[in-house]
Amino acid sequence: MPIEYKGIVEEHLAVRQKAGIFDVSHMGEIRILGKDAAAFVDYLTTNRASGAESGRVIYTILCTPEGGVIDDLLIYKMSETEIFLVVNASNIAVDYAWLVDHKGKFAITITNESDLWAEIALQGPKSEEILQPLIADSLTDLYFMHFKWIHVGRHLVLISRSGYTGEDGFEIYGEPAFIATMWDKLIKHPDVTPCGLGCRDTLRFEASLPLYGHELSRDITPVECGFGFAIKWDKDFIGKGPLLEQKNNGAPKTLVGIELVDRGIARQGYEVLCEGKPIGVITTGYMLPGREKALALALIDTKFATIGRSVEVLIRGKAFEAKVRDSVFYQKKYKRK
Repeated sequence: MPIEYKGIVEEHLAVRQKAGIFDVSHMGEIRILGKDAAAFVDYLTTNRASGAESGRVIYTILCTPEGGVIDDLLIYKMSETEIFLVVNASNIAVDYAWLVDHKGKFAITITNESDLWAEIALQGPKSEEILQPLIADSLTDLYFMHFKWIHVGRHLVLISRSGYTGEDGFEIYGEPAFIATMWDKLIKHPDVTPCGLGCRDTLRFEASLPLYGHELSRDITPVECGFGFAIKWDKDFIGKGPLLEQKNNGAPKTLVGIELVDRGIARQGYEVLCEGKPIGVITTGYMLPGREKALALALIDTKFATIGRSVEVLIRGKAFEAKVRDSVFYQKKYKRK
């Protein structure tokens, strides 16, 4: 997937207004089979697979014993004995090795199937209208963070109502040659725009969705970045102790929204100052299409995380005036029950 096809702004707006298609075949897929599959995933990650209905997609986080983030990933719950994990491309080898190293006495097999799968994501308000004519099964009863297996001709395809843009849409997994054919069919539709990595990042940022290496890392915990919703505190998992301490006693740093008052763009790694003293760092920042002010996400000292507080962002050695704000830059438009 290139950075852009027609241009980041055009592609960003296409997803918000009609539909965009992304080739995300670089993502990794790991299958866990065996009677302890769900229990193993519960122990390794922050969220819960056990007891969840089959057909659910569950966002979860893989942590170090210290509470740092190894990766954020999706659980596709086939059954209590079969779990399909979708992991970030840059972390496939690391995640797979971590799972294997912590297999212990769990009765499971772990298989890296990343080379067997391709994936495309169709995102935007017209996604269902565009995809439905190519799919015999009805998509109307498929809701956000749910999936099902669908036959398309002789091909068995996994389709989930999910994505990384804040819009309604679908992620489609299948054998690479078939997915390439689906891509060719979908981009012929007049309302579908091929999209690259550039607008994938602006869209997820506008929707306040984290990117590993930016809002999540081994040095940034799920509590600090505000993703406590993905943690089930009533079960044991690797990293629970340090995270529970942060939950109960307060995390030293907090992820906040930043709005530039002065003209300028706050990029990842730029320092955030308060009265001239460093208090944090920008994790992602953009001038989004149609906005008058540049926005950013920043990890700052919790004591300064007050909405409306005046701060500065150090851009190429010059302090630019900014203010702390909420991180809700866009109202997500998922199809829920």
